[in-house]
Amino acid sequence: MNSNYLYSFMDRLDDMGKGAWIGLMVLSFVLFWPLGLALLAFLIWSGRMGGKKHRHGAGRWRFERADGEAGHAPSRCGGWSTPPSSGNSAFDEYRAETIKRLEHEQDEFLQFLERLRFAKDKEEFDEFLAGRRAAQDAPQDPNPNAPHTPS
Repeated sequence: MNSNYLYSFMDRLDDMGKGAWIGLMVLSFVLFWPLGLALLAFLIWSGRMGGKKHRHGAGRWRFERADGEAGHAPSRCGGWSTPPSSGNSAFDEYRAETIKRLEHEQDEFLQFLERLRFAKDKEEFDEFLAGRRAAQDAPQDPNPNAPHTPS
């Protein structure tokens, strides 16, 4: 199935509202219950039954509030896109500084985790090398096939 056709079909259902999605879900349950279950999971996952409209555009999900204004959502990098202005410049400045501070703290924490992982890996590798050296330094039996007699 062509993905453009699928997206246009989904857009048409979105334009018709929740009733169209619910009708399609009920019909899919009647025809083939696993398809209905999959559609129900998709509707819950995509948030189409919630208070927000979700539209696919430019390769990413664009979130819109029920009143039609654009919201914001997590980006692929783990950060947040720039939220819309609240109309209060002091609050917007405070929010921007807080987000910047939190992103800086997140970067520091990720660096800490990386150092922690490196230290653990180094400790395990050093332990492996020490065990290997101990095995090499241990006296070896000159004739491993000879019968062993207790002394």
